[in-house]
Amino acid sequence: MASMQSWRKAYGAIKDTTTVSLANINSDFKDLDVAIVKATNHVECPPKERHLRKIAAATSIARPRADIAYCIHALSRRLSKTRNWIVALKTLVVVHRLLREGDPTFREELLNFTQRGRILQLSNFKDDSSPIAWDCSAWVRTYGQFLEERLECFRILKYDVEAERLSKQGQGPEKGHSRTRDLDSQDLLEQLPALQQLLYRLVGCRPEGAANNNYLVQYALALVLKESFKIYCAINDGIINLVDKFFEMARHEALKALEIYRRAGQQAGNLSDFYENCRGLELARNFQFPTLREPPQTFLVTMEEYVRDAPRMVPVREPLEFPERLLLTYKPEESEEVPEPDPVEEERPPVEEPVPVQPIPEVVSPPTKPVVADTGDLLGLK
Repeated sequence: MASMQSWRKAYGAIKDTTTVSLANINSDFKDLDVAIVKATNHVECPPKERHLRKIAAATSIARPRADIAYCIHALSRRLSKTRNWIVALKTLVVVHRLLREGDPTFREELLNFTQRGRILQLSNFKDDSSPIAWDCSAWVRTYGQFLEERLECFRILKYDVEAERLSKQGQGPEKGHSRTRDLDSQDLLEQLPALQQLLYRLVGCRPEGAANNNYLVQYALALVLKESFKIYCAINDGIINLVDKFFEMARHEALKALEIYRRAGQQAGNLSDFYENCRGLELARNFQFPTLREPPQTFLVTMEEYVRDAPRMVPVREPLEFPERLLLTYKPEESEEVPEPDPVEEERPPVEEPVPVQPIPEVVSPPTKPVVADTGDLLGLK
């Protein structure tokens, strides 16, 4: 077994050297290709910072969008062709670091690229070369799902939760709050499920088996752990805002809010278990884990009672506005129909009034004509 592992390491080193040599000869972006290969080589250690800096510089806003698209394509090609869990995990780490610390243009181009194909979809990835590789492959698939959900959450929210600075109200040492505290009901019901789904993928990144003690897995897990704090803060602030608006919601909105509130209580317990599992890890010893409190379940009974008696169609304000719109569109039709006969009756008399005025000149002229006509007619008849 030891000889097999040594052979695989030597084979991986030869592949990396060959790929670097080919990039230096054939590639138009040789510096970028070499940095990607060296950052995601077969050595079981985190990517080196100097290679990450070169990749980050190639994806900055100062570079053309075509260069950024080429970098994403190169990372996608590297990820799709490998069957080694070390290369796959280090490629995902590079993508994650660029999402967290890189220029926003990289995230925008990555979103455009994922519309054509999912580069982070690793549901069929596996490395069965050893029991350790098998356990680590399972974690690589879970890590890829988290990064995929992270992009989907950004597509819905239109902002990055991790890059958001918590705003403070007033002055003083009070803790800031996230953007979800100030959302209206419609945006709140749309964004909270996306954040909860992201937290679900995050909690699923719990390593098992041999992956739990692997240093490279723990390095990537530390990046995931850092993002859990702001995600939970955004959900918690959103739940506070949701409770404030709950008793003004219609029944269909209240049902969604009730399901979000229930899931928040379940996820608080799952996240607490995830933190307990991470406390013993070497790279997580310097983290200050927050104390999580589940939403009070007694309030859940009050919410369920409101849902049963809540208005079924629209909130309290909209029923007053909607009928008024109907009356405004219906009354003008009635008002138009009622005055129509009046102007018609008023128009007829003026038509009848000139008739008696005109007969006077008409009476003067007809007698001359009819007299001639009558005489002619009478002579003809007689």
